[in-house]
Amino acid sequence: MCLSIPMCVVQCEGDGDFAWVERAGRRERINMMLLGPQPIGTWVLTQLGLAREVVEPEQLALIEEALSALAASLDGDFDPQQYFRDLQRA
Repeated sequence: MCLSIPMCVVQCEGDGDFAWVERAGRRERINMMLLGPQPIGTWVLTQLGLAREVVEPEQLALIEEALSALAASLDGDFDPQQYFRDLQRA
Protein backbone atom coordinates (compact mmCIF):
# COMPACT_ATOMS: atom_id res chain seq x y z
CA MET A 1 0.00 0.00 0.00
CA CYS A 2 1.27 3.47 -0.86
CA LEU A 3 0.36 6.50 1.18
CA SER A 4 0.10 9.97 -0.34
CA ILE A 5 1.81 12.57 1.83
CA PRO A 6 1.14 16.32 1.69
CA MET A 7 4.26 18.38 1.06
CA CYS A 8 4.79 22.10 0.47
CA VAL A 9 6.32 23.42 -2.76
CA VAL A 10 9.45 25.41 -1.87
CA GLN A 11 11.21 25.70 -5.24
CA CYS A 12 10.31 25.14 -8.89
CA GLU A 13 12.77 23.84 -11.48
CA GLY A 14 13.06 24.83 -15.12
CA ASP A 15 9.72 24.92 -16.90
CA GLY A 16 7.80 23.61 -13.87
CA ASP A 17 7.96 19.90 -14.64
CA PHE A 18 9.81 19.35 -11.35
CA ALA A 19 9.72 21.01 -7.94
CA TRP A 20 11.35 20.72 -4.55
CA VAL A 21 8.92 20.10 -1.71
CA GLU A 22 9.35 19.93 2.06
CA ARG A 23 7.61 18.48 5.07
CA ALA A 24 8.89 18.23 8.64
CA GLY A 25 12.51 18.81 7.61
CA ARG A 26 12.38 16.32 4.74
CA ARG A 27 13.13 17.73 1.27
CA GLU A 28 12.35 15.89 -1.96
CA ARG A 29 12.38 16.55 -5.70
CA ILE A 30 9.09 15.56 -7.31
CA ASN A 31 7.57 15.36 -10.77
CA MET A 32 4.88 18.02 -11.34
CA MET A 33 3.74 16.94 -14.81
CA LEU A 34 0.22 15.93 -13.68
CA LEU A 35 -0.42 19.34 -12.08
CA GLY A 36 1.83 21.70 -13.95
CA PRO A 37 3.78 24.47 -12.24
CA GLN A 38 2.47 25.50 -8.82
CA PRO A 39 3.28 28.61 -6.79
CA ILE A 40 5.71 28.41 -3.89
CA GLY A 41 3.76 27.61 -0.72
CA THR A 42 1.23 25.35 -2.45
CA TRP A 43 0.59 22.05 -0.67
CA VAL A 44 0.42 18.99 -2.92
CA LEU A 45 -0.24 15.31 -2.27
CA THR A 46 2.83 13.33 -3.27
CA GLN A 47 3.27 9.65 -3.89
CA LEU A 48 6.36 7.85 -5.16
CA GLY A 49 8.00 11.09 -6.36
CA LEU A 50 4.92 12.41 -8.15
CA ALA A 51 2.59 15.28 -7.25
CA ARG A 52 -0.95 13.97 -7.65
CA GLU A 53 -3.21 16.85 -6.56
CA VAL A 54 -3.26 20.26 -4.93
CA VAL A 55 -4.41 20.15 -1.30
CA GLU A 56 -6.74 22.85 0.02
CA PRO A 57 -6.25 24.04 3.64
CA GLU A 58 -9.37 22.27 4.95
CA GLN A 59 -8.32 18.99 3.34
CA LEU A 60 -4.75 19.44 4.59
CA ALA A 61 -5.99 19.76 8.20
CA LEU A 62 -7.93 16.47 7.91
CA ILE A 63 -4.97 14.66 6.37
CA GLU A 64 -2.62 15.97 9.08
CA GLU A 65 -5.03 14.75 11.76
CA ALA A 66 -5.20 11.29 10.14
CA LEU A 67 -1.39 11.11 9.92
CA SER A 68 -1.15 12.11 13.59
CA ALA A 69 -3.62 9.35 14.49
CA LEU A 70 -1.56 6.84 12.52
CA ALA A 71 1.64 7.92 14.29
CA ALA A 72 -0.07 7.69 17.69
CA SER A 73 -1.38 4.21 16.96
CA LEU A 74 2.08 3.06 15.87
CA ASP A 75 3.46 4.45 19.14
CA GLY A 76 0.77 2.56 21.11
CA ASP A 77 -0.73 5.83 22.35
CA PHE A 78 -3.96 6.03 20.33
CA ASP A 79 -7.04 7.54 21.94
CA PRO A 80 -9.89 7.59 19.38
CA GLN A 81 -11.58 10.51 21.18
CA GLN A 82 -8.66 12.77 20.21
CA TYR A 83 -8.85 12.14 16.48
CA PHE A 84 -11.32 12.30 13.60
CA ARG A 85 -13.62 14.82 15.24
CA ASP A 86 -15.22 15.38 11.85
CA LEU A 87 -16.49 11.77 11.98
CA GLN A 88 -17.65 11.74 15.61
CA ARG A 89 -21.31 12.11 16.42
CA ALA A 90 -22.52 14.87 18.67
